[in-house]
Amino acid sequence: MSETNLGQYKGVWCVGEIRRGKLVPTVYELLSIGGKLAGDLGEPLSVVLVGHQLDGYAKELFEAGAAKVYLADHPELANFIDEAYVKVLADLIEKEKPNKLLLPASTIGRSIAGRLAVRLKTGAMADVTDLSVSSGNNGVANGVLKAMRPAYGGNLIATVLCERSRPEIVTVRPMVFSRAARSAGKTGETVKVAVDPSSWNSKTKFVNFVPEQNTEIDIGSADKIVSGGRGLSKAEGFETIRALAKVLGAAVGASRAAVDSGWIPYRHQVGLTGRTVRPKLYIACGISGQVQHLAGMGQAEVIIAVNKDPDCPLMKLATFSIEADLYEFIPLAVKEIEKHKH
Repeated sequence: MSETNLGQYKGVWCVGEIRRGKLVPTVYELLSIGGKLAGDLGEPLSVVLVGHQLDGYAKELFEAGAAKVYLADHPELANFIDEAYVKVLADLIEKEKPNKLLLPASTIGRSIAGRLAVRLKTGAMADVTDLSVSSGNNGVANGVLKAMRPAYGGNLIATVLCERSRPEIVTVRPMVFSRAARSAGKTGETVKVAVDPSSWNSKTKFVNFVPEQNTEIDIGSADKIVSGGRGLSKAEGFETIRALAKVLGAAVGASRAAVDSGWIPYRHQVGLTGRTVRPKLYIACGISGQVQHLAGMGQAEVIIAVNKDPDCPLMKLATFSIEADLYEFIPLAVKEIEKHKH
């Protein structure tokens, strides 16, 4: 809300997602960066959950750093409906006046953030990869969030501000921040939020959930990823990538160059303009390692680069660098792995 007295807004709120009856782990990433922001501001850290049958979640959220957990629990909130969720959140925000509002940059989080910003007449900063609190330097008021995000197709990083209205709404890219550490036995305050379905005025009705018919491992949750880039030279090269991924039980990833070439769908893209991943093993084949790609996979535990160019950035960053033609190396690697699996 645009008001002259911005000082009445206090607290950092993290909005958690419940998806098909389970708490989505991105809330712990929000608690990690949210806890840092709350500490810098000297303000409390809270979590808001909207859904149904939420009573079991507060304990683990307290242990992850939340001082207060708001539960908007109603059978008609069991499945996500834009108008209903936004009305519940907007009413609660207008009543409690939080200073900062963090959501995951997911399909649901993005939908909520944009609608809330319009309803509350405030700003929304989207797909953020870093967050800090201004100390009052460089003409930015003290306590304002400085949100960094990719811009112009990932070719530069922009710093975005929301100085004149509250709450400052931010969607945070998943997998960028580590998850909050747990402190066993820590407790906090649970607040039950009154919910009135008659006030939602929703034109949307949830009918059924039909999962996508996709047998491939999703790169966002994969422990192992094998990615291909421009060095494949052709779409058929991903059959070679998939062969290695199959014997490793890995997901298939790709660089932006490979996706832009039409060799593989966008859902496989890793990088600032794609997905941020944090697997235990990341194998990059024919990927030179532009800054945009490194930003999306640089926190993998082990990185193996396969490239004919020993001087490319990713070969220098990798845990293990293999100077080779990927079309010669991968079939040999697949053969050796299969030999040891039997």
